[in-house]
Amino acid sequence: MDDAPDSATTVLPTETSTVLGACPHDCPDTCALVTTVKDGVAIKLQGNPAHSHTGGVLCTKVSRYIERNSHADRLVQPMKRTGPKGSGQFEPVSWDAALDDIAAHLRALQTDPDTIVPYSYAGTMGLVQGESMDRRFFHKLGATLLDRTICSMAGGEAMVYTLGAKIGMRIEFFAEAKLILIWGSNSIASNLHFWRHAQAARRAGARLVCIDPRKTETADKCDEHIALLPGTDAALALALMHELIVHDWLDHDYIENHTLGWEQLRERALQWPPSRAAAVCGVPEAQIVALAQAYGTTKPAAIRLNYGMQRVRGGGNAARAIACLPALVGAWRDRAGGLLLSSSGHFPADRAALQRPDLLAGRKPRTVNMSTIGDALLDQAKPVQAIVVYNSNPVAVAPESGKVVAGFAREDLFTVVLEQFQTDTADYADYLLPATTQLEHWDIHCSYGHTDVLLNRPAVAPRGEARSNAWIFRELARRMGFDEPCFSEDDESLCRTAFAPGAVDYQELLSQGFTSLPLPEAPFADGKFPTPSGRCEFFSERLQAQGMDGLPDHVPNYEPAGGSTEFPLAMISPPARNFLNSTFVNVTSLRAIEGEPLLEIHEADAAARGIENGAVVRVFNGRGEHRCRAEVSRRARPGVVHGMGIWWRKLGMDGTNVNQLTSQRLTDIGRGPTFYDCLVEVERIAPSPLSSSGRGLG
Repeated sequence: MDDAPDSATTVLPTETSTVLGACPHDCPDTCALVTTVKDGVAIKLQGNPAHSHTGGVLCTKVSRYIERNSHADRLVQPMKRTGPKGSGQFEPVSWDAALDDIAAHLRALQTDPDTIVPYSYAGTMGLVQGESMDRRFFHKLGATLLDRTICSMAGGEAMVYTLGAKIGMRIEFFAEAKLILIWGSNSIASNLHFWRHAQAARRAGARLVCIDPRKTETADKCDEHIALLPGTDAALALALMHELIVHDWLDHDYIENHTLGWEQLRERALQWPPSRAAAVCGVPEAQIVALAQAYGTTKPAAIRLNYGMQRVRGGGNAARAIACLPALVGAWRDRAGGLLLSSSGHFPADRAALQRPDLLAGRKPRTVNMSTIGDALLDQAKPVQAIVVYNSNPVAVAPESGKVVAGFAREDLFTVVLEQFQTDTADYADYLLPATTQLEHWDIHCSYGHTDVLLNRPAVAPRGEARSNAWIFRELARRMGFDEPCFSEDDESLCRTAFAPGAVDYQELLSQGFTSLPLPEAPFADGKFPTPSGRCEFFSERLQAQGMDGLPDHVPNYEPAGGSTEFPLAMISPPARNFLNSTFVNVTSLRAIEGEPLLEIHEADAAARGIENGAVVRVFNGRGEHRCRAEVSRRARPGVVHGMGIWWRKLGMDGTNVNQLTSQRLTDIGRGPTFYDCLVEVERIAPSPLSSSGRGLG
């Protein structure tokens, strides 16, 4: 076996030099990086100042990436389990021994490949290390297909049904807007480079409105905060439409010539006066009326929509309702007007060439939804016999984690985990394979926040025996006897395969690390939408054909706020500012900033339960319980608590995290998870050792 990783074929720096790269993490900013390397060691990482969207600035998390890359706990050699599942007990093993045994297990299941499940998501957003050789391998194997829904499917499909694709405003033109609605997004923490444009707009006189159940750091900096209840966004959007209609703040020409289903939408919206929406959303009626007037009379008006608001039962309908607003007022006519949820639909990535679905050769494997992996692993009717996890940490991040843990704890489940650290999921592996980091491999990146393609070059040699994901699946394919030429393509060649010839300027990628897509400044100024009708589809015949409502509507939560006396508090679980899902949790400097797992609770809800700031509390519902420390905080509104995530379970005080409480129910559109559709109760189990001195009311 050739143990040399692909990056070894690249001339790595031996003196001081700089290497161009790209941030791999699940963030819309997709920053361009510059790594300074001295004698083969990365000594500095910074944002590329030549890349306009990055502007030389990195978030706090990625600015610590070298600390993460050189962490003492990095996995640097293959490991084989020696203790019980979940014990985290392993011994070193050679690559040959590990891969030979893994291939033997998979070969034994090849007669019924539906029993093999790949599980991956956005641990890296790269096209090569995230969705190339791995997909080829599992397609050839005929393994179960994974429905990768855990983040963005409800909102993404809503955009497709309404606008025709996951496209929208170009991020840089938000700087010219006069009104910006930041809807379901803590931009300061999760979309830092958009926030720069929002601030530029504000300095030029724009008004910023944050719509979010939590009083986030972004809400602190906006002109207004609308603290609606979780899962009520569609009701708010419909009430805004009501006011646009009754006050005639409409662009009738744009509606007539460029939309479909106006009369039906008008009838529905008129059923939602602000008084009705105020009762549903838990916000003052006057606040809804004023927002509608501002949106209807300010030009250009822009909406930065993010994925938090679609992680509830009616998330798809809510995203559809919000996506209708710009067409009603003709906001799309201006490059600084309209809406952006995701720009990912702009990129002409050749995923068929990368993933090779033709290798299925006509087979139709079953599909497992990653958001219901707990149920899938416990299903006795069609048992999963092997699971290969990479670019994800499902034991920590998947909903209803009590079931996820029980599934991974099965001694008869053969589990392979490709990882950089020994995460919660890694503890359950039979084989733990050390993966490279972004500083150590080739990759190519699209974005869902801007419209540039980025190339990542390896800056340093892999730590120890770490290997890239693509290398590992290439080696497994060889052992399985998969001899198609596509299984010998190296990582740098896969970067070239990611886009059809001529689709992007690859030489520009090599020379400067990024290249911009040639796109119009305003995607729908001419009213041409990539929908079947060529219009913005208020009414979707495609949804109706699936037995769903063709119009957007308010779909109440499975577990609406105030809907239970047993569990009276709604819980959302937004990411902690210094973590990205479960990534960076083990970086010492970042964990020191976050401190420990917290539940933010409003002072009225805390007082009613005898909970003081810093008290240890039990958060529970019918699915499980989680113990953490309470923070009595102005960031929480009455009736809503925030389980700040996503901590590794092993770092929690009782070996759990907030996903012990979330459910595996799915969204109305897109089959996505409903993390923020969750009722709980909270009780104090120990007083605070801090008494009055914690971070509370911060």
